Amino acid sequence: MIIDFHTHTFPDPIADAAIDRLSRQANITAYTCGTAAGLLLAERAAGVDRSIILPVATKPEQVHHINDYAAAHNKHAFVTNMFSFGCIHPDYEDWKQELDRLASANMRGVKIHPAYQKTDLDDPKYLRILERAGTLGLIVVTHAGYDIGFPGCACCTPEKARSALRQVGPVKLVLAHMGGWRCWDAVPELLADTTALLDTAFSLRPAEAEEGDPQWLSDEAFVNLVRTFGAERILFGTDSPWADPQTELRHIRALPLSDEEKAAILGGNAKRLLRI
Repeated sequence: MIIDFHTHTFPDPIADAAIDRLSRQANITAYTCGTAAGLLLAERAAGVDRSIILPVATKPEQVHHINDYAAAHNKHAFVTNMFSFGCIHPDYEDWKQELDRLASANMRGVKIHPAYQKTDLDDPKYLRILERAGTLGLIVVTHAGYDIGFPGCACCTPEKARSALRQVGPVKLVLAHMGGWRCWDAVPELLADTTALLDTAFSLRPAEAEEGDPQWLSDEAFVNLVRTFGAERILFGTDSPWADPQTELRHIRALPLSDEEKAAILGGNAKRLLRI
């Protein structure tokens, strides 16, 4: 089973505007149109069996509405095998009740984004969310490292991720972008001995990028991170609509990893984490 653990979609009426705004902000080109239908076409063409959609609340007042939308989507998700997590914002007043509501709705996890939410990952407002999510068994996926759309924002460096994990109880925390986009040199030393998992989204150097471009991991550096953390802690993610799933799968399958390691990364680990 191939599981894409890190994707994004937007409601059809706002998808074009959202893709245009984000593309200009980050100076990147989207591979799909950003809708659920666009994601489904791309994932099926690549042979992906299941996708996890990660919504982001950039304002506290968006949380309840986005989660209602995600819950409604999940009622029909077994048709498409695209399942949505919920979202939470550190400034949302009813954060505890909302996490409880998501768990009651059998939502498997939540997405947070320190850069968009302008809060350090080890801020007490996030720590209480991590603590409660751990109690409820919810997976927490966070953007990790710097962000291409927010130059200089250091809200979720490996140092802050380590600090957060040391202050909360057991929690299933997934650090996107192989533990810290453009912070990769610090990831092994600070995070390998924690319980954090990493996803592969927006980390592997595409063929058109220059060798040594600091916004991408070389194949060698990527494999070293896999071996440092163990393949059982790595989750395949494309960050769709910002990448082509076929290209991402082809890249990982070509790496000097064992068949067992590749199978774990591409779906086995996510299957275990999602309890499917």
